[in-house]
This record gives sequence, structure tokens and C-alpha cells, in this order.
Amino acid sequence: MNKYSKKELFESVPVPKALASMAIPTIISQLINLIYNVVDTFFIGRTGNSYMVAAVTVVFTVFMMTVALGNLFGIGGGSLLARLMGLGRQDDAKRVCAFSFYGAIAVSLAYSLLVWLFLTPLLRVLGASEQTEGYARQYLWMTVILGTLPVVLSAVCAHLLRNAGYSRQASIGLSGGGILNIALDPLFMFVLLPPGWEVFGAALATLLSNVAACLYMLVMLKKLSQAAPLSMSPALARSIRPEDRRGVFAVGVPSALLNALFDVANVFLNALMAAHGDQALAAIGIVMKAERLPNATNLGICQGMLPIVAYNFTSGDRERMNSVIRFARRTGLVVCLFSMVFFQLMATPICRLFMSTSGSYAQQALETVAFATVFLRIRCLASPVQFMNYHTSFCLQAMGDGRDTLLHSVVRQIVFYIPFMFLLDRLFGMTGLVCAVIAGETCGGIFALWLLRRFLKKADAA
Repeated sequence: MNKYSKKELFESVPVPKALASMAIPTIISQLINLIYNVVDTFFIGRTGNSYMVAAVTVVFTVFMMTVALGNLFGIGGGSLLARLMGLGRQDDAKRVCAFSFYGAIAVSLAYSLLVWLFLTPLLRVLGASEQTEGYARQYLWMTVILGTLPVVLSAVCAHLLRNAGYSRQASIGLSGGGILNIALDPLFMFVLLPPGWEVFGAALATLLSNVAACLYMLVMLKKLSQAAPLSMSPALARSIRPEDRRGVFAVGVPSALLNALFDVANVFLNALMAAHGDQALAAIGIVMKAERLPNATNLGICQGMLPIVAYNFTSGDRERMNSVIRFARRTGLVVCLFSMVFFQLMATPICRLFMSTSGSYAQQALETVAFATVFLRIRCLASPVQFMNYHTSFCLQAMGDGRDTLLHSVVRQIVFYIPFMFLLDRLFGMTGLVCAVIAGETCGGIFALWLLRRFLKKADAA
């Protein structure tokens, strides 16, 4: 990426090279973060204790809600920053960056406070059983109540850096945190802490690694602010133009809601699956971690695409913008097809990675792996349509179309996916519940494509 200036990267570098320059570092960081998101489940699974795995599954959606908070100011602020760069408004881009930075701090502290105040009823709603509640409480205290601020601030800084053209620097910070987490997990879980404290050890490792990643991001944001439209100045944050502040929320709120509704849907999924037993719940938790491999790759493609699409949308180069969109779409679908074949062939050994089938919990573990193998082979069939939902939503966000992004988020999860869960669970039991993602994502993907085509027609006619 250093061979090109930021202006050349956005405007004239051939599309495959430009997208690779932005997306490859992002994909690498996504994959490393995927590893550290699943490494807790992997190491906890070494105990063979399905209750520990189920506990992490129950609260994982609460932890992942921090992604929604990061998108509020990361995607919202980052998308606007790139569009302002396309218009040549560098000073306004700095104000947007500073506003997004302090906004991230505010929402992080508020979320931690809410989880702390309502922790006990929250665990009940999430479906924690008597056997899993203690482990779930430990995990939430470290990763959410204490850990939301560094997670959200790291994500927002990464989005801002990436949209200013510094994808590599953003990815180094996120990747470094992930690598540190991978190293600390076994140290805390199996060396420093006694047996029975594995969940607490995994959560502590996650907290410390996120703090380290956050500190790196703060240093990079400060350093690069000398040469890029980046800033952490409180004065600039207060002086943001009202229309730019609205622009941050116009894209950030729908983007946050997109992730929040995804997590809400997973809460329903976990609650419905918990009715089929702790082994089934642990199994769906394993599958949701395993299937993040293609999702992480495709999210990296979409995040790398977003700044280039946003820049060229406002600069008026629609031909280049459309070329980037098409190339990213084709690349993502190829990834999906390969992942489907891989999961069909390797489902059982993949699931065994997350659950030891030896020791005193062997029978529970074997049941969990058997469930997970079937679930993974079913859910991976949704990969192509799931990617189309991601891709189309990122396109709308890049162009500043918050209204359609919001509409897509609500319809995808509330109108399609969640009702399909209840319907198919009632008709076919837990197998039908697992199949709901295919039906929901297919309907959501068709609706998303219609929204994008409608918006582009309006934009071209304007």
C-alpha cells in the first residue's frame, strides 16, 4: 500500500489492487480477531465441560453487542470521513473524527453501567441455567462491565484509520490484540489459575489483550493526525457542524442497529435452543464460532470496500464505484462457495476442535459434537445469501443511505429471521430452528438487493 498515495489509492489504482490494498490487511485482522474470539471457546472446550461452553455461548451475544456500539461511531464516522475526503473537506473530516472518538467513550461507559445494573435479570433472559449462571457472570464482568471501553474504542479507531486510508495500521492494532489474547488464554486458564476458573481466566486474557490493542490505536491515531484528517481534540469534537453530526448518526445508527438486531436474533436463537438442552445450546455456540471463518473474511472485504465506494460516490466517479462493488461481490461469493464445501467435508473434526471428548464429561461432549456437526452442515448453506446481506448493507452505508440501511436491518431480522425461528422450531424442532437462518437470510438478501438498485437509480437520476 505504501507504493501509492492515499489519493491514488482511492481514485486511480486498478480496482483489484486498490481493494486488495484496503481489504487484505482488514481480512488478516478479522481472521486473527476471529481466532481470539473463538479461542476462549476452544480452550474452555478442552475441559470437556459443556456447562462452561454453554455459559460462554449464552453471554457471547452481550459481548458482541460491543460491535454494534463500535459501528455507531466507527462506521458512521468513518463513512462520513471518507465522503468528506472525497469532497476535499479535510477540516470537517477532522471534526468528525474527534466527535466519533469521544462519542465512542460515552456509549461504552453507558453500556457497561447498564449491564452492571441489570446483570442478574439479563442472565435470566439470556437463558442461563443454574449450572451455567456462575460461569456466565464471571465472563460478563471481565469482558463487558470492565471491558467494553477498550473494545469499542479500538474498533472505532480502527474504522477511522481505515477510512482515512490507513488500513494496515488499523489491522496491526487489532491483530496484535488478538495474538496477545491467544498467548494469554492458556497461561491464565491452565497455569496461573486453579481448576474451575477456566472461564474467568479466558475472560481476563480477553480484557488485557483488548486494553493493549486500545493503547496501540490511541498512539497511532495521535501520530497519524499530523498527516491525515484524524484528531482526538475535544475542541474539534465540540465544533462539529450540525449537519455532519447528523451525518454520523444517519449511517451509524442503522449500522449499529444492524449488528444489534443480529445479536438480538442470536439471543432468541440461544433461548429457543436452550429449551432443547445445554448440549444443544453448547453445540450452536460452537457452530456460531466456526462459521465466523467465512464471515470474517467477507466482512474484511466489505470493510475494505467501504472507503473506496464512499470516496468515489461523493467525488462523482460512479464507474469506478460500481467496479469496486462488483469486484468485491464476486470475491466474497467465491469465498462463500469454498467455505461451504470445506464445512460439509470437515464438519466433525472442526467441531471436535472446540470440545474434548475424553475425561469425566465424555458423554456430554460426544452429544454436543454430534449436534454441532449437523448444525454446521446446515447453517453453512446460508453463507452466500448472508454475504449478500453484508455486502449490500455496506454499500448503502458507504453512500450515506442510512434510511435504507435501517429498513434492511429491521426487515432482515424482525420480519424474516426471528419469525422463521419460531415457526420452524415449532414445526421441526431444533433442526428446523437451525434451518431458519437459510430462510431468513435468503429473504433478507433479496430485499437488500432491491433496496440497493432502487437507491442507485435515484442517485443516478439526481
